[in-house]
Amino acid sequence: MQRNVRSERFIWIDIMITLLTLELMEYFYYGTRAVVLGLVCAGTSLAAELISLKLMRRKFTADDLTCVSDALIIALMLPAAFDYRIAGIAAVFAVVVAKNVFGGRLNMIFSPAAAAYVFIYTSWKNQLLMFTEPHTHTGLLEKAGGLVSSASHSFNISGKMDVSDFEILMGNMSGAPGAVSILLLSVAALVLLFRRSISAGAFIGTISATAFLSAIVPASANRVDSVKYTLVTNMVLFAAVYIIADRRIAPKRGYFAFFYGFFIAAFSYILTITTAKENSIVLISLVFTPVALGFKNLEKHIETVEQEELSAAAAVTSSGEEAAADE
Repeated sequence: MQRNVRSERFIWIDIMITLLTLELMEYFYYGTRAVVLGLVCAGTSLAAELISLKLMRRKFTADDLTCVSDALIIALMLPAAFDYRIAGIAAVFAVVVAKNVFGGRLNMIFSPAAAAYVFIYTSWKNQLLMFTEPHTHTGLLEKAGGLVSSASHSFNISGKMDVSDFEILMGNMSGAPGAVSILLLSVAALVLLFRRSISAGAFIGTISATAFLSAIVPASANRVDSVKYTLVTNMVLFAAVYIIADRRIAPKRGYFAFFYGFFIAAFSYILTITTAKENSIVLISLVFTPVALGFKNLEKHIETVEQEELSAAAAVTSSGEEAAADE
């Protein structure tokens, strides 16, 4: 049991390091306002966690600090100059409604960050999907001006990208700051996979389905461009790393996790090319909660059967040893 607790804490540390790296890149492109937005989400989330645990008469432990990483994931999916108040409301929603109402950290049903994003999407869609251009620094209390739609929106509508591959890698395109930093996200994915801090099956399933479908049913005239641009837009890579491959949510067994990620990516791609809806993968990851729960219930059944078989085998072995001893 102690080993599992330590493992959970190490996973949280790994996730936090990669998220803080993305926050640093966000500061480079958008200035202090973006960092303060992350602090608002993290502080509000932590306060909500402390209060809700107290109301539920539960003790706050170091493991409950996962609420901070969930808050940073939310912040990185928002425009850099997003309204602080709405961001704070979303952080509270993630902790109280999306997590603790369903039993808390030990009974995670869906990603709190994904639930918060969908909550904002349904209530403040226009503010959520308008962004400042990279290298535009907005004052801490200023209202953002010169807002533009995201590169994902442009690709969904036209099937084209008007930025170079180098700019895409460096995250120099309009969109949610954490989701467009493709080079950093790729490095983060490799590190977290190597450290086993995210589900390899869910991550590979998500990327595989996205690449496969975007090649079979291309979103642009060129199949190679279709695969490339589909993977770097609509938060596909970000969601694959921090939402779908979240070990708290994804099935434990590799093949179940793979199909879990595969199905989410497949349905989100279909939704994107038929409706041009931005970031549909986050919405679909939430809709597919019953699939994750179904896989987990199946895993429990398999574990029970395996345990019974091991017990039966141990009993047979013990009986054989006793018979041999009697002879």
